[in-house]
Formats: sequence, structure tokens, C-alpha cells
Amino acid sequence: MPTLAIVGAGPGLGAAVARRFGREGFAIALIARTQAKLDDVVNELAAEGLTARAYTADVLVPAELQQALAQAANELGPIAALQYSPLPSRDYLKPVLDLTPELASEAMSFSALGLIHAARAVLPAMREAGDGSIIMINGGTSVKSRPDFAGTSIAFPAESAYGEMLHDALKSEGIRVVQLVIPGGIPKLQLPNGIDDVADRVWDLHRSEGPFRTMLIPLEDGRE
Repeated sequence: MPTLAIVGAGPGLGAAVARRFGREGFAIALIARTQAKLDDVVNELAAEGLTARAYTADVLVPAELQQALAQAANELGPIAALQYSPLPSRDYLKPVLDLTPELASEAMSFSALGLIHAARAVLPAMREAGDGSIIMINGGTSVKSRPDFAGTSIAFPAESAYGEMLHDALKSEGIRVVQLVIPGGIPKLQLPNGIDDVADRVWDLHRSEGPFRTMLIPLEDGRE
């Protein structure tokens, strides 16, 4: 059974994407820092007949993230899809004049370095299989900086640059590395089917070849 690993899983988008992939026959590895939150989602998915397990890890601690991904692959099956979507700390949304070197470094570790560690953990198996996907989910500051969201305005573009380079390097091997930009809170975007529309878009990105970046809505219609 192929496995979808969601780094930064939670009861919102993570759960919706888990259901979408679960209906397609995927096992689901939910990875986040809070065990209790993960357990609630696992129980909900299990009640729907889906296979899901929780793994705790902090993306700022590379060994924890790598161990969680390795354990998920061993217990559930090869990771055929990785969604990297941890929710940034509100500290990363401070104004640029309040941004310290220490906070900028942490934001970079959370976004760019976290993705690098996660990708390097799953890519060997994907390359051996000649198939797989890495799906990054970012806010609008990955495309346009905002002085009031200084941390993500620095970290998201670095994450994007790494992802785009992976996209170019791996597309000939059948591995899709893509970014979905969501410029604003999902409930405020007034999508016809809400969060399920976003989950459908993530599934489409997994199974189809295309450009590196996809905008969920035009940037000017969003708020971050």
C-alpha cells in the first residue's frame, strides 16, 4: 500500500487531504508535534475505514523528522507522496523591524531546512521506484514579501527555491515536486466546497505532471 506522509498534519487541511488520498487507497502517516491532536485525526480517519497512524516530530529537530518518516515507511509502506505543510509560528509573522537574526534562522530551519531533511528522507525510495511526489504548501509570502510577515517572507522563498530546483532535477525521473500557494486563510477564500476543494487540488498535483507552482487563487485575491 502506498503511503502519504503529511508533515504538519492537523484537523483542517491535513485531515481533508488524508481523506482524499485515503479514498484512493493510500495509507496515511500524520506527522506533527502534538500527539493528542494527531490521535483525534487518526481516530476520525479510522472510523471512516482508512488506514492512518500518528508520528510525533518537530521539524526543527531533524533527527525526529527523519525517524518519523522512516518509521512510517516501515510500518505503513513506501512513502509515495510527501506533503510538507507545517504551520509557521506566529513569531515568524512579526514586522521586519522586529526580526532578529535568531528568529530568521529559526524560520529558515522550519521552512527550507525542514523540507530538505524531509525530502532527503523520502527521495531514495521514490527514485528507486521511479515515481512519487513532494507537495509543498505555502502562503502568499512565498511569492511576494510582506514587511509585516518578515519571517515567512524570508523563509518561504528559500523553501520555494529548493523545491523548484528539485522539480527541475527530478522531473525526468517521474518524481513530481510542486508547490501549492494558498494566499490567505482557507475559510475566507469562499471556495465552493471549502477545504475539500483544496484537498482535490492536492490530489491532482500528486497524480499529474505540470509546472512547479500552482496558485490556489490569484495572489491579489488573498490576504497573505
